[in-house]
Amino acid sequence: MRSSGRRPAGLRGAAALLVLPLLGALGLVLGPAGDAQGASACSGRLVKTVAFSTGSLRVYKSRSYACVVAVAKKPGPRRAMSVSLQPRGGRWVTDSGRFTTLAGPVTVHALNRCVRASGSVGGASGATGWILC
Repeated sequence: MRSSGRRPAGLRGAAALLVLPLLGALGLVLGPAGDAQGASACSGRLVKTVAFSTGSLRVYKSRSYACVVAVAKKPGPRRAMSVSLQPRGGRWVTDSGRFTTLAGPVTVHALNRCVRASGSVGGASGATGWILC
């Protein structure tokens, strides 16, 4: 008996039915590729994003903490970046310097407290009012 070297059509279909759900599950686990830096910097859930021309300010909340990062829209050469977070009744906590991708993370205790945040990338900036109240 001579073999044609091809698999029967039924096996190809079965393999596709197994591979596609696995790829979908892998995408759910890894998350969107473009958000890897911001997502790994702070724990908790994303509660606020303030976009500005050169980047964005992202605020995350876990049970008793708030965390913030400023993420550059286009990573590149080092440039001035800063991010600040203030709990109501507390002092500003700041991370600033010359970074390529993001400033922060900055974390403060925020159990039952409002916070406000600000951030800048290059010359542009963004801020929130009091949130998480």
